[in-house]
Amino acid sequence: MNRYIQVGDNTNITEERQKATFDTEVLGSIIYEGQERLNRRREIAKYVEEHQDLHDPKPRAFMTRLEAIENASRKIIALKKHAEQAINASDPSENYLFQSFVMGGEGHPIALHDLLTAPVLLANCDDEQLDLWLPKALNYELNATYAQTELGHGTNLKDLETTATYDTKTEEFILNSPTITSLKWWPGNLGKSCDHVVLQAQLYIHGKCYGAHLFWVQIRDLNTHKPLPGITVGDIGPKFGMNTNDNGFLKFDHVKIPRRHMMMKHAQVDPDGTYHAPIHAKLGYSSMLYLRSILLGLFAMNLAQSAAVAIRYSVIRRQGEIVPGEGEVKILDYQTQQHRLLPQLARAFAFLATGKFIREMCFKVMQDIRSGEVGLLADLHAISCGLKATCSFQMALGIEQCRMACGGHGYSLASGLPQLYSLAVGGCTYEGENMVMLLQLARYLMKVANDVRNGGPKEEPSEIVQYYFRPAKSTTCLIDQAYDTNHQYVLDTFEHASKRATLAAYDKLQGLKQKGLSNEQAWNETAVELCKASRAHCRTFIARMFVEQVQQIADLPVKNVMNDLLELYLFYEITEAATTLMEDGYMRGQQLRFARHKVYSLLEKIRPNAVSLVDSFDFTDRQLESVLGRRDGHVYENLLAWAQSSPLNKDDIDCIYSFFTNDLGNFMLIFYRYQYSL
Repeated sequence: MNRYIQVGDNTNITEERQKATFDTEVLGSIIYEGQERLNRRREIAKYVEEHQDLHDPKPRAFMTRLEAIENASRKIIALKKHAEQAINASDPSENYLFQSFVMGGEGHPIALHDLLTAPVLLANCDDEQLDLWLPKALNYELNATYAQTELGHGTNLKDLETTATYDTKTEEFILNSPTITSLKWWPGNLGKSCDHVVLQAQLYIHGKCYGAHLFWVQIRDLNTHKPLPGITVGDIGPKFGMNTNDNGFLKFDHVKIPRRHMMMKHAQVDPDGTYHAPIHAKLGYSSMLYLRSILLGLFAMNLAQSAAVAIRYSVIRRQGEIVPGEGEVKILDYQTQQHRLLPQLARAFAFLATGKFIREMCFKVMQDIRSGEVGLLADLHAISCGLKATCSFQMALGIEQCRMACGGHGYSLASGLPQLYSLAVGGCTYEGENMVMLLQLARYLMKVANDVRNGGPKEEPSEIVQYYFRPAKSTTCLIDQAYDTNHQYVLDTFEHASKRATLAAYDKLQGLKQKGLSNEQAWNETAVELCKASRAHCRTFIARMFVEQVQQIADLPVKNVMNDLLELYLFYEITEAATTLMEDGYMRGQQLRFARHKVYSLLEKIRPNAVSLVDSFDFTDRQLESVLGRRDGHVYENLLAWAQSSPLNKDDIDCIYSFFTNDLGNFMLIFYRYQYSL
């Protein structure tokens, strides 16, 4: 049963919704982790819809960058005015949801403050510092951002160049940007909005570097908003996307801050300069773990939004005939269109299941850290690095696939897909460049491989890597011999590919070192294989998370359709990994053909439920910002209305006509005389 059918909708989309074999309300409650949350989501969306000051005055596609930034500033003020009435402002999830409905994904002047400041302070400040800074942050007495990336360095934390040199005489840190490449570059809201930063800088005491540490730094006057002495700060200019976000640059010229402005929950510096190291080297990454746990869910939703737009449009658009004489068909009836779109929808659900697990794991690790236990920190850091890289890359490819599947209209900003792509593709570089993130996971996997090659683990391995130490159930793939709905044979296949890739990379690495290469040289010459191993491990992990989530579904009709999506995901991934699986003889050509046949049959099976599956995400038209993906399916009349709102259509005669009549004719006359010697 599809709960989104309404009188007056386009009959093509209503026809699709009537085919649903499951209750969209039940699946929606699974997606949003409970009926109460789904209902609350709708209440907040309704509130936003009813208050005009929370809306854009015109489509943002027709705004200049300055207009868009001013509009975002206006809306965030209106949002804060409405917050007490619209939401439980103390609930971070409601706050985030309210902002997403009002602000969209393009960013706003306090986006980074809302996302990162409180979590970073909680993860890195001692109790005294929290008492001093956290209430001000929560009450918006200040606006902060996170300043790590520099003009010359980003993900490579150990080589950041901004320095914080401790002066024992004054008990102050002296912040400095010693080179052009040491300028902070890219932090969101740094350009014009924020007045404080959480700063990553290299800590120096008595001439010795202790590595990157976090500092709490005021950069602008709270009354005048002008930069403080020694601070040079500004906007870095237009970007590929997120242009309502004032990403900025920041330079320090011997700026002094108090000793206690170094965040001291994990590492401390005494007044005399004595340094106390953290109990675990990666404790400083804990706030980034929180952000990555959120990003996986965001990637899932970005991909689901693009699938919603493309699938809805694909049942409105008719093109060509499959059976001669029976008229044009919906383009979603073409197998090629299904093969483009439905695997993206399956991946969105897979990422959602994975993000939920990582988020829960992150909360557990944070609790463990508070009690002094860091056992799972390395595991979470490694897998979150790999998943961030894998999911963001597949999300970006998937959104672009959805855009291209919409044909020419997908190229228009009216589709919402170019904006979504330009927003989402940033996820491949922010919070860790993807290749670097894959290599972070690879370092962890090489330690696992070392244990495998040397008699097993010295202690109980994490559940994330236990399969490396289990004996293989079979030396060949079994998926076409006794396929089972528990999907274990497919998981076994992924595990085989992952173990093989990891051990092959390890063996090559060790072989190169035995030939005399340094560890760094050997690592560089093995880097492609290392990244392959990380991707294979992430594929195995995502597949297992998706399987486990579907197995937990109680409602049978929902479980059946989700099992179809799960199987599509699993067999699509097998076809994507075919070369690796056949390389060592584990999979035969017959089995690959079986996997491809399964994909094609599943596309046909899922096709009638496609619209209802994307409806279950409960996206509002305001969220999608897409004429093609409208809930009511009235695409063409609204494409015309959108086009007519273009500023170029304001007047029938304008400066372009004046140019043609007054200047272009004379120019062309001169051109032709010169060209043809007239």
